Parts: sequence; structure tokens; C-alpha cells
Amino acid sequence: MVTDSAKPTLLVVDGHSLAYRAFYALPVENFTTKDGQHTNGIYGFLSMFVNLLKAEKPTHLAVAFDTSRESFRTREYTEYKANRSETPAEFKGQIPLLQECLEAMGVTVLTKPDFEADDILATLAARGSADGYRVLVCSGDRDTIQLVDDDVTLLYPSVQGVSQLKRYDPEAVVEKYGLAPEMYPDIAALVGETSDNLPGVPKVGEKTAVKWLTQFGSLDALLDGADTIKGVVGGNLREHIEDVRRNRRLNRLLRDVELPVGPDDLEMRSLDAQAVRDVFARLEFRTLLPRVFEAVGAVDDEPAEAATPAPSPRELSADELAAWAAGAEGEVAVTVTVLSGLPDRVGLATRTEAVEASWSDELADALGPWISSDAPKVLADAKPQIKALGRAGLAVGGLAFDVLLAGWLQRPSFPDRTLGHLVERYLGEKLPEADPSQLVPETEGATPAQLSWYTLRVAAGLREELPESVLTVLTDIELPSVIALADMELAGVSVSHEKLSGFSGELGGRAEKLAQDAYAAIGREVNLGSPKQLQEVLFEELQLPKTRKTKTGYTTDAGALADLQEKAPHPFVDLLLQHREATKLKQIIDGLDAAIGADGRVHTTYVQTGSQTGRLSSTDPNLQNIPVRTEESRRIRAAFEVGQGYDALLTADYSQIEMRIMAHLSGDPGLIEAFNTGEDLHRFVGARVFGVSPEDVTPAMRTKVKAMSYGLVYGLSAFGLSKQLRIEQSEAKSLMLEYFARFGAVRDYLRSAVEQARVDGYTETIFGRRRPFPDLTSPNRVLRENAERAALNAPIQGSAADIMKIALFRIHEDLRGMGSRVLLQIHDELVIEVASGEWDDVERIVRERMGAAAELTVPLDVQVGRGADWNEAAH
Repeated sequence: MVTDSAKPTLLVVDGHSLAYRAFYALPVENFTTKDGQHTNGIYGFLSMFVNLLKAEKPTHLAVAFDTSRESFRTREYTEYKANRSETPAEFKGQIPLLQECLEAMGVTVLTKPDFEADDILATLAARGSADGYRVLVCSGDRDTIQLVDDDVTLLYPSVQGVSQLKRYDPEAVVEKYGLAPEMYPDIAALVGETSDNLPGVPKVGEKTAVKWLTQFGSLDALLDGADTIKGVVGGNLREHIEDVRRNRRLNRLLRDVELPVGPDDLEMRSLDAQAVRDVFARLEFRTLLPRVFEAVGAVDDEPAEAATPAPSPRELSADELAAWAAGAEGEVAVTVTVLSGLPDRVGLATRTEAVEASWSDELADALGPWISSDAPKVLADAKPQIKALGRAGLAVGGLAFDVLLAGWLQRPSFPDRTLGHLVERYLGEKLPEADPSQLVPETEGATPAQLSWYTLRVAAGLREELPESVLTVLTDIELPSVIALADMELAGVSVSHEKLSGFSGELGGRAEKLAQDAYAAIGREVNLGSPKQLQEVLFEELQLPKTRKTKTGYTTDAGALADLQEKAPHPFVDLLLQHREATKLKQIIDGLDAAIGADGRVHTTYVQTGSQTGRLSSTDPNLQNIPVRTEESRRIRAAFEVGQGYDALLTADYSQIEMRIMAHLSGDPGLIEAFNTGEDLHRFVGARVFGVSPEDVTPAMRTKVKAMSYGLVYGLSAFGLSKQLRIEQSEAKSLMLEYFARFGAVRDYLRSAVEQARVDGYTETIFGRRRPFPDLTSPNRVLRENAERAALNAPIQGSAADIMKIALFRIHEDLRGMGSRVLLQIHDELVIEVASGEWDDVERIVRERMGAAAELTVPLDVQVGRGADWNEAAH
């Protein structure tokens, strides 16, 4: 008798099932190559796979994949798995790459048209068991439980993902389900399988199914004796007998699928070292490579260069650290750890040496001159460190590189969020990090000086990859903006608690009144924030037309409800929309009110890396979600007041900046003429499109061409324009044709911009900022069309963001030494707090700097306002 330990081990893996689980277990934004290829499913699968190989040491191995959703099962029952949502766009394309990785690793990959991967697993398991193998089946599909026997063990991933695998032998299956493994499909046939869209017997759960099967001994006997089961469940069983029989036919895995190989043909093969290196290099899997070689017992004949150990930092006194910094040649990396908003420790490094010290007044005095000098400094996430130094009375000069900003510019769609991620991507190493969950961490984290050393090395790697134009955007736009934004965050803006709290109270009363009126409209109280209860009211009780279907019913989002109210007006829907608006506005106001600091000012945080186009966003609190051009927005803005000791707020923004950039990029003579003659753009365009004189352009005409002009920048279709303007699609199409007939260069530019991006793989702003668009060549129509629309807008919106940043940091620089200061940059608007006697100088600086931020073929028109609060300063 051959013992289990002497048997060869056959491991068969469900590739699709586990890759899909890995996809959801790992954040997609952390696993994307510089070319835009998503890799989280591949990385997660391979990480699990190499651990599995090391733990189980199989002698024979295969990974099976589905070929499509169509199979012999869907021919019998067209609804089989029909409830599954469309494969996420980010997951598409990962399976072929995963298969390429496995084949390079010497792993046999199997597929079979018209069959599922589970049928391949079942066939190999049956043949392997018969041929004397110890068989391991690794799958996340519960149907594979039926394969378990004395020779076959199932390795099933836990709810945490694919990192933990639960072992199911016959005893474990009986313990969990109360029946032998071969009877699990009988339970599933009765209960149904939601994931496969197989409906079970109503009101029959797992306990009832196990009780019946135990009582009757088999599913066939149970169905033959269905007449003897009493009660509602008995009636349900008899009514759904054919469903049960069908479920059992469909969930039975085939064990005799004709395959090109048998267990003996699946012996572990040697990997192709160069092929593995090549595919892993494309996928940017640096740290995974040695784990793969180790798992299969191979030796990499071209081992990666051994990671250089971080230098042991030297602890210096304040004077010693200042002397070291002053004597350092070339760039020095700086890391300031922050505690309670102030510097705690400072670490400096060159490529060969690392030094550090604890923060003190003596260190501030000694190091301050070097910190503020033009000596080139490299940081990682510079702004919070610059703010901490600012609170300690030090200004930072010589900011030469910020690796997080550079990484974002290189990969704006999926930027690396931490230095650790950058170290892994650009150095292929692991940044030493202490485990925050351990009271006494087993691994010490890198010290500030060592963090600086890693930062300097990452900067070198990034400089090799950054195109020259993108490097220019970093040095000429983003880095100067860091200094301006840090000062703006430190300054904050004065906000009136009294005004906000008063308005919040009014909105609370308004929301309560609207809620009571809404309850009266339907004759009962419901939770107006519950989509489920709203679905019952709207579509069952009131019988209103159905909205767009979602996984949880029919959508009740604001856009869908607004469309519903237009199609089928009802008092309840109108009141619900008003209630939502009041509630949302109250939440915004309460968030602002809570953010007012002890100094009476709100200090938002600007996020430079929060968009793909370069536009800034703000958080804690978000100042960009304040409504625009409504009565409510004016009341909120009135709470933003000039601070004590200052004369007024100055607001400034660009007039129609995106359309001016469109005129510049397209070179359209008509648009250029409109801007250069100072005419009202939309009146000018309306006159051309509708064939009337400018004075005969009606407000309705102007509204249409305005929507048209801005819509083109965002890839608006005739359908979208008709929906936005609430006109017939034919009229929208005619409007577009007339527009392009008069402004042909705009049409030509929009076409050429997308085609050029398709060739290049990216778009570029006027200043050289790039945004990759790999999906422009995607075979998936939805992905491709989404990318086309975004590629239309990226150069225009990105150029506008660049222009605003250039104006911002130049104004900030010009105001140094004056009492006035920039407080806010919201959308395309600047807010400046003007000191006594400085208005004329500040206004001149603002107009000159904003007007000269870019050289376009049309002028940059700047609008300026003055007031005691943000609303009064509107223009």
C-alpha cells in the first residue's frame, strides 16, 4: 500500500476564480503599470500561487481557465450565470497576461471551449485519484466541494481573499455541511446558487435541505417522496421539482472531459528564466520575481543587483548637522518627521551618508540658514514638512524635487501614494517599515535620515523615466506651487461661525418641514435616506415609471429622480428632491463650521496629486463642493470674511479660460476674432450658428450655444446635448452641424487631438503635462469611447490648471514682503486678503500675473472683485 506521503501530488487550480478574487482583494490603483495596464489580479494570484507551491510542493501542476460565459450549461438554461455583472474594465486583459506569466513559469495552462474550468479540474482530479495521485484542488467555486474524497482535498479561499486557504477533506465537509461531499450539490440544488443564478425552492434553506437529504438518503429519493412532505415548504418543493432537477444537472461537474493531457503529463517543468524576467519587467513586478524563482526551486542566472543596505545614520548635534549640510555637495534629501504639526526629527542624506538630529530651538537657529537657502533639496511629500517648518519659523528654499509629485506626473491615473510604493516600483526594494499593529515591532522602520537616502535614490530613478517636458512641468509649475499652497494652508481663511450655524439651523428646519410634507403626500413616514424604502414608495406604491436598474433595484439617485419628476411629476418626488438638497447643503455647512479652528479660520488642505489633469482639489474641509451661483452659495460665501487687521478680500478669476484655450489650440479664426474684439463670446457664436446679427441673439439661443461650446470640450454627444438642453435629439444634432459648419477648425482640432493621442498613447497640455490614455486602442468599445471623451478634455482642462498654478505661485512670490496674502484657490478663482494701503499694488500684481501666465493667440481676461466677504467680493 502506497502511503499519502509517498504519492505524487497533483495540484489543479481554478485560474479565473482565484484571479477574480485577487482583483477585489487588492486596490487596483496600487497595481497599474506606467502604460496603464492594471495588474492587481495577476499580482494577487501569483502571490497566492507561489505561497501555495512552497507550502504544498506539488510534483504535478495545472491551472485551468474559462474561455467564455457560454457553455453547454447556458445552452440548457440561458439564465445560467446571467445575473453576473459585466466584467470590470480594470480586470479585462489581465487573464491573458496571467496565462503568459504561468507559461513562462513552466505551468501548464488548460482551457476547453464549451466547458468551465471546474469541469477540467473535476476531470483531472478523477483521473489523478484513479492513477494514484494525492490530488489538491484549489478553487473559489463551491461546486468543487463535490470532488472531495479520500484522495482529493479542496483548498478554498477565505472571505479575506486568496491569502488564506481552508482545507476541505471529507471530515471537514461533513463538519460544515452535515453531509458527505458528494451530496453537497444536492443541497445546492434545493437551496439554489445565487452566484450561478440558479433559483432554489422558496423558503428552503441549508438546514431544511440537509434534514430532508438525511431523512431520504438521496436527492432522487427525496424528489420521489415529495408528496409526503407537508406544509408550505412541501408545496414549494413540489412546485419547483423541475428547477431542482435542472439545478442538479447543471451543478454536476463533468469528470470525463477530453483533454490533451493527463496527470502524468503535468509534471512540474523548469521555468523559462528570461521569459519570466521579460513579462515581469513589463508588469513591473520587481519584488515578486525572486519569490517565483524560490517557489519553483530555480536559480536566477541573472540575479538582480543586491539591494544596497541603507547607511546607518549618524546622530549629530545642531551645529554639526548645520555644518554637514553646508558642506554637502550636490542635492541633499531632507525628511522632517512631524509631531502635532511641528518638526520632531530631521534626517539628511546624500547617496553615501545619512545624518539626523532631534528638533530643537538650537537646531532651528543653526540649520535655518541652510533650509532657507537655494541649496538643492529633495523631499518626499514636501508640503506637510514645509508647513511644519513654517510653524517653527523657517521658510524652505531650493526645493529641487518631490518624488511623490514626480511619481504622480509620470503616472497621473494611478499615482503611488507613499515613499514605500515608490521604493518598490523604482528600486525593486522594500522600504523598512515598522508594523503599526505590533506593540513592539519585529522590524524597525527606516529612520528619517534613511528615508532621505531612499528618497534620493528614488529621485534618480524617476529622473531617468520622466520625459523632459514632464520634468519641466515638475520644476517650473508643481514645485513652486508647493511653497504657495503650504503658505495658503497655514494662513487659512476667516469664517464666521455665527453665519454658518444660523444658516444650518434654517436648513435643518426646512429639511424637517419638507420631510413632513413628503410624508403627508404618501400618507405615512418613511426613511427618506433609504433607497430600499424609496423604491417601495416610488415604484410599487406610487407606480411611477422605473428608473435605471441596479444590483439593488432601481436607482433613486438625484439625477434619476430629476428625470423622473420631469416625465411623471409627483409631489412626493419634488419634496424628496428639495429635502435632499437642503440636507446636502446642511452637511456642507456643518462640515465647514466644524473645521473652524481656534484662530477663527478654516485651514483646508490642497491636494496636488488628486486629479489626472492637474487641477487642485481640497480636503478637510472640501471647499470645492460649495454650490456655485445659487442663493445658498452666496450665503455660504458671505461667511468667508476678511480677517482682522486686513482691509478687504480680492477675488480674481479668468473669464472663459477653457474656451480661450480651445481657440488657441484649434486656431479657429472665428473664435480668435471673438476674443480679440472683446465681443461676448456666446452672442458672437450664436450669431454665426443661427445666422442672425449679434443683437438678435436671444437668451435661449445664447444658452444653447454656450452649452454647445462647453460641451464640445467634454466630448458631449448630440444625445447628451439634447438631454442637457431638454430639446429633441434631432435639433441637438442640427445645432452641432451648424456649429461645426461655422467653426470648422474646432471640429478638426477635436478630431486630430484624439487621433494624435491614439498614436502617442497620451495627451499633452500647452506646457507639456502628459496624461496617458492606453484605452484609446482598447477593443472594448465602452472603454475606448470613454477614453476618447476624456482625451478631448485633458489638454484643455490641464492647460487651464497649469495656467492657474503659474499665476498663483507668481502672485504669491510677488506678495512676499507685503502684508497681503493669497488665501484660497477654488476652481478658477483666487481669493486674496489685502492689507491696509496695498489694494492698488495687489490688484496690479494680480492682473499682470494672471494675464501673463501663458502666451496664447487670444488674451487672458481677468475679472477682479472687492468686498468685506467672499460673496461681496464676487464680480
